[in-house]
Amino acid sequence: MLEIASGAGEHAAYFAPHFPTLTWQPTDIDRDNFGSILSWASDTGGAVLDPVHLDTQGNPWPVEAAAAIMCMNMIHISPWASTEGLIQGAGRILGAGGVLFLYGPYKQDGVALAPSNGSFDEWLKNQNPKWGIRELGHVEILATANGLKLDHIVDMPANNLSLIFRKEA
Repeated sequence: MLEIASGAGEHAAYFAPHFPTLTWQPTDIDRDNFGSILSWASDTGGAVLDPVHLDTQGNPWPVEAAAAIMCMNMIHISPWASTEGLIQGAGRILGAGGVLFLYGPYKQDGVALAPSNGSFDEWLKNQNPKWGIRELGHVEILATANGLKLDHIVDMPANNLSLIFRKEA
């Protein structure tokens, strides 16, 4: 499992014991997060590897292949170019049937944003005009162009969505 934008490292540390057949590779663009990732990983019995630097806009990535990719809470707090790099990279390194799992808030065509997400979107854009809650349809179009098909959407707490894409054969 390749985790993009691991941040502090708590996601890999939490999920690794729940998926014991997977080895977790945390990554982050900010090397200052590596100490925290290592600290969180210390209790996983080696299921979480040492973090590596990965900028989704860079090519090639430091990982050549993955069975699955997980990215939580990055797309809305980064420029759209980072999302493009993420999905293009997933298209390159996932094998047929591989999974791209995305988590966070999304705008859906015809569905009003919850007031909390509307306020959050405005706050994000005030922090950086290149940030903001993305249109699910735009993410899906980008994924399709890179050989990934939206397989499932799961409604999550706090007006977030889990998106599961599969790499087509």
